Amino acid sequence: MTSGDEPADDRSHADHATVDPPEWFIEQANVSDPGVYDRFEREWPDCWRAAASLLDWDESFDAVLRGADGPPFEWFPGGRLNASYNCIDRHLPERKNQLALVWEGHLGESRTYTYLELYREVNAFAAALREMGVDEDDVVTIYLPMVPELPVAMLACARLGVAHNVVFAGFSADALATRMERADSEYLVTCDGYYRRGSAVAQKNKADNARIAVEQDVSVVVLDRLGHDIHLGEDYDDYHDLLAAHEGTEVEPVSRAAGDPLFRIYTSGTTGRPKAVTHTTGGYLAHVAWTSQAVLDIKPADTYWCSADIGWITGHSYIVYGPLALGTTTVLYNGTPDHPEKDRLWELVEQYAVDVFYTAPTAVRAFMKWGEEHPAKHDLSSLRLLGTVGEPMDARAWEWYREHIGGGECPVVDTWWQTETGAILVSTLPGVDEMKPGVAGKPLPGVEATVVDRSGADVEPNAAGELVVTRPWPGMPRSLLDGTDWGVPPEDGDWRYRPEDSASMDADGYVTFLGRIDDAINVAGRRFSTMELESTVAGVDGVAEAAVVGANHETTGTAIYAFVSPEDGYGKNGLRADIEEAIVEAIGGIARPEEIVFTPDLPKTRSGKVMRRLLTAVANDEDLGDTSALRNPEILGEIQSSTAGE
Repeated sequence: MTSGDEPADDRSHADHATVDPPEWFIEQANVSDPGVYDRFEREWPDCWRAAASLLDWDESFDAVLRGADGPPFEWFPGGRLNASYNCIDRHLPERKNQLALVWEGHLGESRTYTYLELYREVNAFAAALREMGVDEDDVVTIYLPMVPELPVAMLACARLGVAHNVVFAGFSADALATRMERADSEYLVTCDGYYRRGSAVAQKNKADNARIAVEQDVSVVVLDRLGHDIHLGEDYDDYHDLLAAHEGTEVEPVSRAAGDPLFRIYTSGTTGRPKAVTHTTGGYLAHVAWTSQAVLDIKPADTYWCSADIGWITGHSYIVYGPLALGTTTVLYNGTPDHPEKDRLWELVEQYAVDVFYTAPTAVRAFMKWGEEHPAKHDLSSLRLLGTVGEPMDARAWEWYREHIGGGECPVVDTWWQTETGAILVSTLPGVDEMKPGVAGKPLPGVEATVVDRSGADVEPNAAGELVVTRPWPGMPRSLLDGTDWGVPPEDGDWRYRPEDSASMDADGYVTFLGRIDDAINVAGRRFSTMELESTVAGVDGVAEAAVVGANHETTGTAIYAFVSPEDGYGKNGLRADIEEAIVEAIGGIARPEEIVFTPDLPKTRSGKVMRRLLTAVANDEDLGDTSALRNPEILGEIQSSTAGE
């Protein structure tokens, strides 16, 4: 919990309108039985057999969960399987000619892969990696933008039983070197470069610098993306040459124990040392397959689009492993939502008749800012379900998303989970639950969570506290499985996982997320949740999105700075007064911002998350540090100028 005697936010969150799922959706939903919650509770942990049944196992497991009372936990012990086989091979008899991947590039180029074509390329690249000397004890680092070769490389590693370590392509050479060195990775898959907003990024140069910086020898595979001749040196191989040399080769999938590692991924490291998270083959894959089916309602006949980057956990779980395990068509987009025009995403939704669209609340607020006229240009009637992920979703953005993207009909699932959880833990089930705009939903069937105070006791309904997960779940990482990082000291009693998120839970069991427990601003001894402040500001007509941080202040210790991006057509003078009035009315005069800084955009990572660390640095006139994860670094100069001019 945060320091101080009270939680960061004690405001009631009980007053939420409810929206029922439409009958047409319930009738076709993968999960539509309201009794699923009671059944999973009655049969826990055996209820998770339903998730495991979505996969093909080489050897059946002895039990669903071993060690339910505390670590070490073992999900599906005795079971053996291969993730690549589950995502490709087993679909070939029924849908070898169905599209597995649809890719759209930044410059308008496109490619598609049927399941058979994906099978062939994954096998060829797996054979190439094997010939290079890659074996089960190795870690292969993948440093690629959103191109089809990225999931191909991931699935080739999984086929060999080798852990992959995907590093977001926008990270710097130093960030890449840190992640390679910590993983003791001796193999790197990268490219010569790629295009971002029409400009070429020299990716190989960053990879070369990282290779020099690490202590171990590194063999590198380079994909030619820019169409120029690649200068290759010792221990470098050309991706397409390797494929040509191994065309037609078939690699037998390596059978892995359920608890064996599937991949390693690092948290962003934008606020400190990046944290390594290792997910398993059986538990993780079962969890992402089940949540893709139950929460995202994915069906094999669908065209499904998650707009995240595969460099983050969302892309691992809900672009690659979950959708492909279910045999659907998954869309990859290597571009930005406003290039060349602000209707680019909706153009693609119409072009490919996308059924399910999953994006970040930050993106939705950007869509709001740009205006409803952009989605209105396109036929979005193919959409059946909308989803959000990455941060809390305010009610106003939720309602805009449903109305202007979902035609006022599509259910919206506001999902909560983390890199550490591997897959969704909190959300509505769209074919079962009523929705509450601005509220994530209930812990999923089989998941148990509550909100507690500083002493660990459950709080009253609608009171703020800290969310804790009190039961293990299949997608948990190895550090939680073996007890090396289990969230609470053993002497404190029962096992629990602390995600370090502030939340409230209403009488219906619905969770409202209020931000990180350390995301509180202490003004003259009063603590305010940044999420509460941001939701209040974002609720003002004319505000597209907002970020609130604390800055040093001589009198109060900390002052509130609000960075506000207005909707098109709104001036800052009228908005300033409206924002101050909204905060005073909702929270009190002591929460009145010291500064309200208007900006055309907020600094965001390429996954769409606002980098509040940089806004705090701007407010305190401090060095910005590493900005390599930003998709719009130019906005910082504008914000600094605005702050200086206030």
